[in-house]
Amino acid sequence: MTANIPAGTWTIDLAHSQIGFSIRHLSISKVKGLFEDFSGQITSDGTLEETSVTAEIQAASVNTKVKDRDNHLRSADFFDVENFPTITFASTSIADNGDDFVVTGDLTVHGVTRPISIEVEVGGMAKDAYGRTIAAAEGSTTIVREDFGLTYNTTLETGGLLLGPNVAVHLEIEAAAE
Repeated sequence: MTANIPAGTWTIDLAHSQIGFSIRHLSISKVKGLFEDFSGQITSDGTLEETSVTAEIQAASVNTKVKDRDNHLRSADFFDVENFPTITFASTSIADNGDDFVVTGDLTVHGVTRPISIEVEVGGMAKDAYGRTIAAAEGSTTIVREDFGLTYNTTLETGGLLLGPNVAVHLEIEAAAE
């Protein structure tokens, strides 16, 4: 599918979007969470080559449904939200990948910027109840948290580590044409 993004500016609809993550815990299970406050835009002239994606996440909005854990994630051991209040993404390219896309760009977490690629599956477009054109997509990637300076860990009495190195990130995005 050689597809193009419809021309215009598309704004992420926070009420119908989610940025979630999971990480290995105790080497036997996964802990999941999400960010509740984020924004972003897709800007396009109608071609993939001239399409860009930007996003900004408020790191303090992390929610794993455990207040003490969320406070620890906001601390200097992890996101250090006082010094690094936002997590940002800015695309550098978007490539057609058959029925899907690969969005490559720069992710900044904890003041460290690294390139990542996100596999994106487009869900389609529709008109909402207010007559707005809405586009939907799902995306996923895996990052190595230590690459972003998130090195906190604890050795377990069994010799394993409290936290795994990889963080799976999953995006469910609806964006409205402006």
